[in-house]
Amino acid sequence: MVRDGYFYGLALIAVAVLVWFLTGSLAWPVFPLLLAAFFLWFFRDPERQTPQEPGLIISPADGKVTRLERVRTPEGERIHISIFLSVFNVHVNRSPSSGVLRNVTYQKGLYLNALNPDSAEKNEQMRVVLDSDEGYSVSFKMIAGLLARRIVFNYKTGDRLQRGQRVGLIKFGSRVDVMLPSNALTRIKMGDTVKGASTVLAEIPNGVSGVDDAMLAESLA
Repeated sequence: MVRDGYFYGLALIAVAVLVWFLTGSLAWPVFPLLLAAFFLWFFRDPERQTPQEPGLIISPADGKVTRLERVRTPEGERIHISIFLSVFNVHVNRSPSSGVLRNVTYQKGLYLNALNPDSAEKNEQMRVVLDSDEGYSVSFKMIAGLLARRIVFNYKTGDRLQRGQRVGLIKFGSRVDVMLPSNALTRIKMGDTVKGASTVLAEIPNGVSGVDDAMLAESLA
């Protein structure tokens, strides 16, 4: 359970007790009790088994894959994956790989619907670049959505992370974008449901090289 769950849940339980004390009715406290149950459920933080094989990049978030394509960036070609988190998903985020944080940047912004393509650039977000222990870089963005009003990221540039390690939280509906090396072989497809820390998004065969164009095309098919 994330600490915020206890904060919201216990506060609402206290409100329910106060309402019952003031009104003497069992009907009025039902609403704050239902909200308390929702918050305790929403901020759940289940344990996950993280694959340990070399070269694997795991999902940093629970949700649905809404984008999977090859894109051009100022740093060169990358594979762009978007994961949409509804209010029903676990919102604790994980590190996709083991390595050192090269850059952590917070950007203020709007709160457009996370399914809106413009949200990737205009919404409040936390941008993270990780240099993996295996020689490649992977980046991800924690993007606030229509309901999300706070992004929590617990680490800074220079910190070391382990694959699957808890790194933060986006409150309520949101989105996480992941940029993979161009030679990554993806293991997911559009519309797939993924789980943070346990679903493998892609594999980097032989470290950074050793992938031909046919293999890349097949992995994105």
